[in-house]
Amino acid sequence: MKFRDKKLIIANKKFNSRLIVGTGKYKNMKECAKAIKLSGADIVTVAVRRVNITNKKKPLLMDYIDPKKITYLPNTAGCFNSRDALRTLRLAREIGGWKLVKLEVLGDKKNLFPEMIETLKSTEILTKEGFKVMVYCNDDPLMAKRLENSGACAIMPLAAPIGSGLGIQNRVNLQIIRNQTKLPLIVDAGLGQASDATIAMELGCDGVLVNTAIAKAKKPFEMALAFKNGVIAGRQSFLSGRIEKNLMGNASSPNKGII
Repeated sequence: MKFRDKKLIIANKKFNSRLIVGTGKYKNMKECAKAIKLSGADIVTVAVRRVNITNKKKPLLMDYIDPKKITYLPNTAGCFNSRDALRTLRLAREIGGWKLVKLEVLGDKKNLFPEMIETLKSTEILTKEGFKVMVYCNDDPLMAKRLENSGACAIMPLAAPIGSGLGIQNRVNLQIIRNQTKLPLIVDAGLGQASDATIAMELGCDGVLVNTAIAKAKKPFEMALAFKNGVIAGRQSFLSGRIEKNLMGNASSPNKGII
């Protein structure tokens, strides 16, 4: 039986895959392109300040990943204040006309946690300027709600520090955020293996974003495929409706008619 599911909808646009993949940290663009193809992702994040999308004298990302087939999601990786984040995304709009963007304002270079005051301020400004803002944030339900009220089109709480590979550290907060919002909920940052993506989907998240776990895996192509399957399995498990947890045993076979 073929698994059928609704499409992921972000800012009124439909996507077949619930896996979003980053374009950084690969050995080269050729490896990046192959991994993304295997992942089945419809959206790729592009760090405007780091990935070459303008200098034609050097390898261009567009030559390897066709923006007509895969949605580019410009992000503000490397920005530590609202001013730099705003300038970066305005530049992205000027270069490629991109309005669907990922906002990421970091607090420090060691832990790379989101700076939520600057993030909230940037979200408010960008939405007023017509951007569709997917927001990287901490897993605080109160802040997530404020971002939603500020006009964000997707909430993207971290699972763990960026690039740490620690997996989901706070399932409870993710579930609270899930229960309080109708916006797409995308777990972003800190995943280490495909089972982490499965857990996120089983918690009811709408998707996951992964970069380092694929790009730095010993076998990135195999890991890309594993994440694709992990997301599908987790989503199917969530929609199937798990059994209730019970501290006591419950026999699988009927009690009546025992020989």
